[in-house]
Parts: sequence; structure tokens; C-alpha cells
Amino acid sequence: MKSLAVLPAALAVVLLSGCGADPAPAAAPAPSSPAATSAPAGTPCGEVAGLQGAKNKVVAHGKTDCAEATQVLTDYFAKLTPAEAASPQGPGPVVIGAWTCGSGPNDPVTSCSTEDERQIEATRS
Repeated sequence: MKSLAVLPAALAVVLLSGCGADPAPAAAPAPSSPAATSAPAGTPCGEVAGLQGAKNKVVAHGKTDCAEATQVLTDYFAKLTPAEAASPQGPGPVVIGAWTCGSGPNDPVTSCSTEDERQIEATRS
């Protein structure tokens, strides 16, 4: 009978011995190659109407899809005031959600970017 009294204590030791053990460390992620982190040259996304109905060709760079690129630029041109458009420093910067858009004086290219380095641009046709 004495051996039965030891059984619960031995079982508790076995069960608790795994509680304090450190889990195996996770494998480190494989380093990415430089080619995997570089943005593509650009993806044409069609056109949006700009100031006074001017057509602008939209190009998305990096991890930005065409739907987002065209929406951001459509919102930018809708939000841009005549005073901002006529500014001697060029239109902008105008904030559209996470994006900041603008261009230089008399520059036919409007550029938008985010802090996580996504980029889009529109060029007057």
C-alpha cells in the first residue's frame, strides 16, 4: 500500500516538470533577397480626371494596387482647391488618408506616397 501513496506525488512531478521548460525557439525567417524587396518599375492603372477635367495617367509602384491608386488620385483631385492648384510652390501637399500628394510648380506629374514607402503618380496626358 505504501507504493500507492507515492504514485500521486510521482505523477505530479512528471506533469509539472514540463511547465517551466522554455519552448523551442522559433526558426529565424529566411533573409529576403534584394530583388524581393525592391519595388517594380510601375504598373499602369488607367486614367483619372484631374483639374478642369484634364486626363491623368495613373501608375502604381510597389505594394499598391490599381484600385487604391486610382481612388487616392481621384480623391486628391477632388479635394484640391483652385488656390492650392495655383500656388507658386505647386499643388499640395494634400493628405488623403495615409497618403500625401502634391507636385512642383508647373510639373505635369503628381506624386503621392505613404510613410511605408508606397508610391503612386499621375501624369497629365
